[in-house]
Amino acid sequence: MTGKVIGGKGVFETLMSAFSTICLRLIVIVLLGFFLHACAAPPKMRLSRAEPARPERAIEQHAFPAAKGDQVMGRLAVVRVQDGDALPDIARHFGLGHESINAANPDVDVWAPGNGSRVLLPLMFVLPDAPRQGIVINLASMRLFHYGGKNRPVLTYPVGIGEEGRSTPMGAMFVERKTVRPTWYVPASIRRDHAQRGDPLPAEVPPGPDNPLGEYALYLSRTSYVIHGTNKPYSIGLRATNGCIRLYPEDVEKLYRAVPVKTSVYVVNQPYLVGRAGGMLYLEAHAPQEELNAADVKKKLYARLKDIEKKEALRLDWNRVEETVTQARGIPVPILEGGGGREGMIANAVEVQRPARLTGQPRVPPFKAGAWYVRADETIGEVNARRLAAVLNHQGPQIPARVVQKGDRYQVLAGPYSKKRAAEEAARRIKSDLEIEVVILGPAQSRDLAQQAASRQ
Repeated sequence: MTGKVIGGKGVFETLMSAFSTICLRLIVIVLLGFFLHACAAPPKMRLSRAEPARPERAIEQHAFPAAKGDQVMGRLAVVRVQDGDALPDIARHFGLGHESINAANPDVDVWAPGNGSRVLLPLMFVLPDAPRQGIVINLASMRLFHYGGKNRPVLTYPVGIGEEGRSTPMGAMFVERKTVRPTWYVPASIRRDHAQRGDPLPAEVPPGPDNPLGEYALYLSRTSYVIHGTNKPYSIGLRATNGCIRLYPEDVEKLYRAVPVKTSVYVVNQPYLVGRAGGMLYLEAHAPQEELNAADVKKKLYARLKDIEKKEALRLDWNRVEETVTQARGIPVPILEGGGGREGMIANAVEVQRPARLTGQPRVPPFKAGAWYVRADETIGEVNARRLAAVLNHQGPQIPARVVQKGDRYQVLAGPYSKKRAAEEAARRIKSDLEIEVVILGPAQSRDLAQQAASRQ
């Protein structure tokens, strides 16, 4: 193996291709996903209608028992967010990726969901149609499954995968070697791409906050591909890499310790997953990625379901099948007649208490008069300002940002920075990643802002 790896692409280069709700030149993402009647649920999911369910303090997030013969594991839950939360924060804490939590919550604002908003946690999974051994990665669901052996729970983690044009390869591989605090040897093609964007990269990036491989790397037998951590954790659940498989920092550490060298790795791309549990047949649907022929994949799914219906003398609810495929919300839905459907599952979702602290949720330092700041050079409404501040706070590494009111309008300030050079670097990143014009504010200007804020109190 050459030791060279395909490293990480900036998360917000991917984010900006899909988000159109911020009234700026900013194009972020509308990214930044259930449930059945009690009669159709596996036994552990049934809730009594006579007594309201009490909120649970915790729920399975990574380790799930999978009964022999069952192809579905986990359960669905709901949590109510607090003011200041963003869906990426909820996703990371509960072991979910961006795309899955966004698909499951299409009516919830990604960056400013609002205090008390009800967020569905799609923690129920149909296992990929692949051998239950070693590591299995489904590109369509952007999820990794680790089968540790007989009588051991299945471990599952959300992943970031290769962007269109630099897709993560499919097929059988194995873990060839493992490294703590790896060095990133930057491929020439990636260096050229960054140079063209005015963001030159060195030939080697040592361990540290600027290394896109994070703290742990599992090098695969397919040269140049790696399962690794990241310095951009909010890219997990997105097509945001140059081909590698990327995990949250806390997840890759667990995987690194659990997976020995020579462990098999099998990568599939299965947008439509069919599985059984508790006597019910489920369909989990994801939007087919660009590399797949969507019509052909759908045709094969329908042929498979018709074959099941014929051979097992079952009656499928074909309207529900079509609805599930069309919506592609990544939620296992019962598809037998009388199965209850997604609405019933939503009604029976397990309520989970929001923890006092969400894993990795970014914090913003207090405003500091006399420090350097970077101001988005546009005056925008409060909600859009909150969205932009959230986007900056979820950059990797974080660009701390806050909303500042100026009269009846709102601006976003990034900082504080003790030195002008640090403010200039933040300004460069904002302009490069988000295509927003910015203004650097010096110590005298930040003191004026502090005085103006004090005079309004």
